[in-house]
Amino acid sequence: MASAAHCSLQAKRLLLDPKFEGYKLSLEPLACYQLGLDAAVAEVHLRDDQYTLDHMRAFGMYNHLHLDSWYQDNVYYVDQFGRVMNLSVTLDTALQKPREVFRLPADLTTYDNRLCASVHFSSPTWVTLSDGTGRLYLIKSGKRGNGASEKWEIAFNEELGSPFIIAHSVSFEKSDTHSLAVLLLRVEKDELETKGSGFHITLEWVTIAEINKEGDHRYEIIKRRVLQGRSVPHYAAIEPSGDGLMIVSHKPFKFMQSESEKLEETDDAKLLNEKKDPLYYWQQTEDDVTITVQLPQDITKDDIKVHFSPDNVCVTLKDQPPLMEGKLYSSVDPESCTWIIRENKSLEISLIKKNEGSQWPELIVGDTRGELIMDSSQCSEIAESLMHLTSEVMNPNPEKENPPCNAQELEECDAFLEDGASLCRFDGNTLKVTHIINLGSNQYLFSVVVDPREMPCFCLRHDVDALLWQPHSDQPENMWEHIATFHALGYVQASKQDKKFMACAPDHSYAALCECLRRVFIYRQPTPLSTVLYNRKEGRQVGQVAKQLVATLEAHDPILGFQATSERLFVLTTKTLFLIKVNSGN
Repeated sequence: MASAAHCSLQAKRLLLDPKFEGYKLSLEPLACYQLGLDAAVAEVHLRDDQYTLDHMRAFGMYNHLHLDSWYQDNVYYVDQFGRVMNLSVTLDTALQKPREVFRLPADLTTYDNRLCASVHFSSPTWVTLSDGTGRLYLIKSGKRGNGASEKWEIAFNEELGSPFIIAHSVSFEKSDTHSLAVLLLRVEKDELETKGSGFHITLEWVTIAEINKEGDHRYEIIKRRVLQGRSVPHYAAIEPSGDGLMIVSHKPFKFMQSESEKLEETDDAKLLNEKKDPLYYWQQTEDDVTITVQLPQDITKDDIKVHFSPDNVCVTLKDQPPLMEGKLYSSVDPESCTWIIRENKSLEISLIKKNEGSQWPELIVGDTRGELIMDSSQCSEIAESLMHLTSEVMNPNPEKENPPCNAQELEECDAFLEDGASLCRFDGNTLKVTHIINLGSNQYLFSVVVDPREMPCFCLRHDVDALLWQPHSDQPENMWEHIATFHALGYVQASKQDKKFMACAPDHSYAALCECLRRVFIYRQPTPLSTVLYNRKEGRQVGQVAKQLVATLEAHDPILGFQATSERLFVLTTKTLFLIKVNSGN
């Protein structure tokens, strides 16, 4: 199996602005509307045994407000009575009360060991829902967001083990069969873990397909696969085709194997580890290459056929398949190449290099059955050529005037705790990592759905900026596209010590973050000025300006949910839903 391709994220220069001057605080009023809720949001507090940072990230910081990206300005939440409530906005000044679209069958108050309910919108007509007890529901919703006609019907529900939240889901068609793939997130006790937190993270990838048996249409689980890691993923999403999975996490994830797969892999490993004698040995000088092959006892000179060409060599014994065959690392002079049989029953082949002086790292391209033998003089030459790359002192020049990096010059907000994060793409068939990107200091900030038919975008800090990346699973050459930049947002958000959620508009017109209580910060993209403004320091006219706006909510309850659309921000507290009008509609 080929190893994973190590990739990098390529930022688009045209989307960067090195001359960005910062955000100007704007005092313009923001229209803010609020709706009192009939019943409080179904918030589940962490128990005493859920004490780790992973529990806090996965469940304590859970976003209880769910945005339906398939329909504009359509949000949902689950209340304490197990009702899925919907608010669909068409006109801010004529807001309707949130209305019930579905009620969870189970009485959630009877469960002690439960998590918060979670919802994900897989397609314009399908919804995945978890009640937080370990039961998964597939809901056929029909067209959503169109008032009283919306009706949710259960197409599948099954107990899937310990409680989980839904991280992501997709709906797709394959071979005329409708399927849904769901990603379930759990934080589980790990009895074998003695050094760390005592817990591990699992992502279960469940595929459910429509089965037609004698005219009876129903949905059944056809595949369950589990990944395990040591940190809650920042981002985990299934590709729209259901063929792969992308994860951004501080610590790596890997698929857990069944017992039969483990046995097969053990057998394969044993075969690989068994030491085999090389099929041939080879040596080289600046002018030629000498190959030695040990022959079976019954082979005579007449049984041997050696064919030379400028770029290939082929050795055949009797009527057997070629013993050696393939493309040579570099060209040879076929007319000068020879072979003889030595007294010790070995075949010796001499190849004359066409390009004298070059060293070959391999004989036949891709053939690992041979072994290169080097004499002491060649080893010495190689060591000498690499000497300039090494030093016997750890820091040979500590007084260097301009060291490449001075950690003392970094500001506090530039220090990343999670500098080991990586982005991995897993293949759904082989369950292997196909692409990996080391994110280094590119801190993960948030994710957003720009196009519901594509995978969710993720936003990373690059230097002081925040760059938005759109995954394209069907474009191997352009798998992660830089689609927008929020200038200086990476730096600005680092100073907000109490931030809880971050989001941005799907049209990239603004980014926003909220604190745990009351305050919401909005950062608009630079826009042209209607009046003339001069930068006095530089003596030049300023063409556009980026604005920061601050909204303070009239609420004392903690913020539990936060979602952004192109026109509005939705902020959910325990008993109130706020709407902040950020942009006017077209």
